[in-house]
Amino acid sequence: MARRSVFLVGPMGAGKTTVGRRLAQSLGLEFLDSDEELERRTGTTIPIIFEIEGEAGFRRREHKILTELTAMSGIVLATGGGAVLLPENRELLRSRGTVVYLRTSVSEQMRRTRNSTHRPLLATPDPEERLRQLALEREPLYEAVADITVESPGRKVTATVAEVLDRLADAHFTTRPG
Repeated sequence: MARRSVFLVGPMGAGKTTVGRRLAQSLGLEFLDSDEELERRTGTTIPIIFEIEGEAGFRRREHKILTELTAMSGIVLATGGGAVLLPENRELLRSRGTVVYLRTSVSEQMRRTRNSTHRPLLATPDPEERLRQLALEREPLYEAVADITVESPGRKVTATVAEVLDRLADAHFTTRPG
């Protein structure tokens, strides 16, 4: 039987990469980040892809990466914040693994992303308003695709990982460690 995978979804600044690395370690699974993988394979950064190809070009590349990565078994995958925008991506996530939505507040996103220079969607005069708009558009999609939802604002990473592990055990994904 193939080993199940865990796919983390949620907005930028929700902690998908940080939580994902620790979660993978706890589960003894490989960790991958779709944005990091896309940058590695293209040899350039996401902001440059946005600048040259626009968001539509980036989303095409993201879909190709997600198709490949979600086909792998026994991984923890941190997805980009907009990965849920395409219906075909939501179907890949839903059908190929257990989807964990890391929910966070706009104020927490602002705190966590305020010094970031690699988030093209925040290259705007009012990043907080942009985050609010993205939340309105994307939260229903995160909720629709998620098997498990975990609140991540203002918590220590270890507490978030522990809750994800408990929720995965409750969903019969794995047994609780220890």
